[in-house]
Amino acid sequence: MQVPLIQLQCGVNSYEWGKVGKESAAANYAAATESNQFSIENEKPYAELWMGTHPSLPSKDVETQRSLLDLIQDNKALMSLEISNKYGGKLPFLFKVLSIRKALSIQAHPNKKLAEQLHAKDPKNYPDDNHKPEMTIAITPFDGLCGFRPLKEITHFLATVPSLRKLIGEDAAKEFEEAVSGRETSGSAEDTQENKKALQAVFSALITKDKSTVAAGAKDLVASAEKEGENFAGGGGPSNNGKELADLVMRLNGQFEGDIGLFVLFYLNYVKLEVGEAMFLKADDIHAYLSGDIIECMASSDNVVRAGFTPKFQDIPTLTSMLTYSYAPISDQKMNPADYPYVTLNRTAYSSSSSAILYDPPIEEFSVVKTELNSAGAKATFEAIDGPSVVLCTAGSGSISVGPKTQQVKAGYVFFVGATAECILESDSESFTTFKAFCELSGKETANGTS
Repeated sequence: MQVPLIQLQCGVNSYEWGKVGKESAAANYAAATESNQFSIENEKPYAELWMGTHPSLPSKDVETQRSLLDLIQDNKALMSLEISNKYGGKLPFLFKVLSIRKALSIQAHPNKKLAEQLHAKDPKNYPDDNHKPEMTIAITPFDGLCGFRPLKEITHFLATVPSLRKLIGEDAAKEFEEAVSGRETSGSAEDTQENKKALQAVFSALITKDKSTVAAGAKDLVASAEKEGENFAGGGGPSNNGKELADLVMRLNGQFEGDIGLFVLFYLNYVKLEVGEAMFLKADDIHAYLSGDIIECMASSDNVVRAGFTPKFQDIPTLTSMLTYSYAPISDQKMNPADYPYVTLNRTAYSSSSSAILYDPPIEEFSVVKTELNSAGAKATFEAIDGPSVVLCTAGSGSISVGPKTQQVKAGYVFFVGATAECILESDSESFTTFKAFCELSGKETANGTS
């Protein structure tokens, strides 16, 4: 019987927003696997490395060149019968590295029910019927727009950014202010529902404006940002100061001149992640990634509903009707990783302050463990789990072992580890970093909140 350790050959996408040439971590990782027959072009943007079974860019076994999908469908035990049957013989998650040079579209991903409807109606723009909750872990400093700001921040910007108020209209601005006044932070279900309705109305008033009106308003907005500096937007809200917002407006206008996204940023949290920090986005949460290199894990889908910062297909009516309109501060967007309990570190690992940290979102399709082994000879032994794993090395070198099989690992190498297999990582360098995405159903919730 085959040892369930398979080195993968993974593809990289060239989207316009990707980092160029060897500046792209996604490209460098893809090029590391010798059998990939992939060479980096210095002037070409490289955006995403995909690791998984999604048909848009499926991973292959380096040795046999068979697709990972073929392998796990031929041998259901590689994922476990339970997971294989539940997810139709496909890996439940899609693991990625994103290298972001300029803003991605303002977007959200549909929930399962909506994804099925959109795929049936428009398979060209919505290529599958799955939802796409996703988790982001920074491997270089990252910034993005993620989720709606607290309502008090939005009312602050309506009062202090004249071009924003003018664009959405005085009536829409006043209706929002009056609707949420005095209950911006109320915890009652009734108030929260009314606040969400008001937020939907004031967001729709903005996002549905025609391009020429937006472009004219954007000229005023950018002029204010250039002139006012630290005093821009009333000196900023509690989350971002005026200069930070002014710089952001000017930077994004340089990428997408006159775009609606220049105004949307006053509705959304501007989030910065340091290396190792993470956030989780549920299906139907609005976001736009702006810059940095990240590890991303998501349910296996490629459905995107877009509405700004993009020349691609935009679906404004679907976006405004699908969003959750949840509003919360930046702190609520970020995750709180914890020590992973099902790994044993050897003495060398302990004495060098090595670690295995778990990022565990409230859904069943995936979790991720980041392992840092900080000395040659440091070893981490992962207990067997009842589900599949994909392991990516992002720095350093070492080895991975499953049963009698041991393979060399260096930055960019990717491995599939089958269910019920103990996995051992050992460093032969001073800093060996891996990310291990996995699925295990026991004790996890589904994206719909049921266990």
